[in-house]
Amino acid sequence: MTRDWPGIAAAASVAALIAGPVLAVLWFAGGGALPGPGDWAAVRFTLLQATLSAGLSVALAVPVARALARRQFAGRRVLITLLGAPFILPVIVAVLGLLAVFGRSGVLNLGLGWLGLPPVQIYGLHGVVLAHVFFNLPLATRILLQGWQQIPAERFRLAASLGLGPAQVARILERPMLRATVPGALLVIFAICLSSFAVALTLGGGPRATTVELAIYQAFRFDFDLGRAAVLALIQTGLVGAAALAALRVSRGDGLGAGMDRALRRWDANSLALRVQDATVLTLAALFLLVPLSMIVIKGLAGLPHMPNSVYSALIVSVCVSLLSMSLTMLLTLTMGLAALRHGWIEAIGLLGVAMSPLVLGTGLFILINPWLNPSSLALPVTALANALAALPFALRVVLPALRRAEHDFGPLADGLGMAGWARLRWLYLPRARPALGFAAGLSAALSMGDLGVITLFADPQQATLPLQMYRLMGAYRMEAAAGAGLLLLAASLAIFWTFDKGGRSDADA
Repeated sequence: MTRDWPGIAAAASVAALIAGPVLAVLWFAGGGALPGPGDWAAVRFTLLQATLSAGLSVALAVPVARALARRQFAGRRVLITLLGAPFILPVIVAVLGLLAVFGRSGVLNLGLGWLGLPPVQIYGLHGVVLAHVFFNLPLATRILLQGWQQIPAERFRLAASLGLGPAQVARILERPMLRATVPGALLVIFAICLSSFAVALTLGGGPRATTVELAIYQAFRFDFDLGRAAVLALIQTGLVGAAALAALRVSRGDGLGAGMDRALRRWDANSLALRVQDATVLTLAALFLLVPLSMIVIKGLAGLPHMPNSVYSALIVSVCVSLLSMSLTMLLTLTMGLAALRHGWIEAIGLLGVAMSPLVLGTGLFILINPWLNPSSLALPVTALANALAALPFALRVVLPALRRAEHDFGPLADGLGMAGWARLRWLYLPRARPALGFAAGLSAALSMGDLGVITLFADPQQATLPLQMYRLMGAYRMEAAAGAGLLLLAASLAIFWTFDKGGRSDADA
């Protein structure tokens, strides 16, 4: 218990930071009234778009993951890496790319105009769902692909020796894996979509397309109804927390059996028809995910000369906030992850960060510190703290399995050697978890670079992150400058992710 006190203290701090600001807002507002018809409409829309987004993301990910699992081809690793780019892509940048393809004057509508067909509208429910599928299809694909890779190669060899065809292999081997994997993927993406803010802010179609998080923003920004905002935050925390805990529960299923780690060959998928089918699926998925990224680059290059100097100062602010947020995330991840090896409830607290409303967190903290300090002077540190708590669930899910493997494989030896404290961390955990720690650091830094949350409420005109500056340029209809800022933000996010991820993997075998 003594060596776990840093993780227990970190978990207690996270729980206090999630619950404390909501209570502070309620106290300052003198309590909260019951939700009104508009609030319940926002809850219904939030549940509807999250259900549609999660269902479509996972349904489309099944054929994509299956094609990647049973095909080996040149550039496969590169394709998998590129397909994962939208998940770390700044939301505001991705929206700009989607507008370039599906917007009013986008590539799709230009093509429809040439064919004499009516244009499509991206704003509203279908635009929000489209954006969420764009972000979460890669995540669902990676989750399901991992499930396929966990099926031992010997089972496919046995299936081939028994003469089983594709339909029999799907029924006997693949469907049981999907029954074990799909529920967890659905719940994870459902929880992520429940707390959507930037997507609904930019692509929502008015009152009919308002998520709970956007309703919280409106209650703060336009009505200054803190009681209503706090009640909505409690509703969102309950919804997202229930989905996150359910995802944690269903993801702890039984394994799919052990194998001898032989190279996988799929004799059941050698027919020409299946090869054409998989090639078509991968081509369509790559076009859907990579064309918006290409449009960001094309339009961004043309917009670079139009950017004001404020964009570059905002870039510096974003990098500083990102590095501070990443440092906080990794400190919490490592201390809580080590304690979670012996106390499972700590992991559950860490995952509740996905249920937190950054807007309520920021407002609650400002209410608490206002009697002693000027809240606007702490806008950037509070933004970094909110980003750290939002990235904590993802970082924990990356790092904790590596820590558990290290403890399982070498923990008894370390106990026999009397290794504890700093020595155990230095010689047992850090070398074994280094790649996971590097990936988690890069992921948390990239997510913080692209966040558009707390800063939208409290930044003054001279103090803005790059996503907020992009949003301001879009609101002023300076789309060329916004496109250039988007390219700059994309490059910075990918560079900071690559730097930490590469740092974690370099010399990992030493």
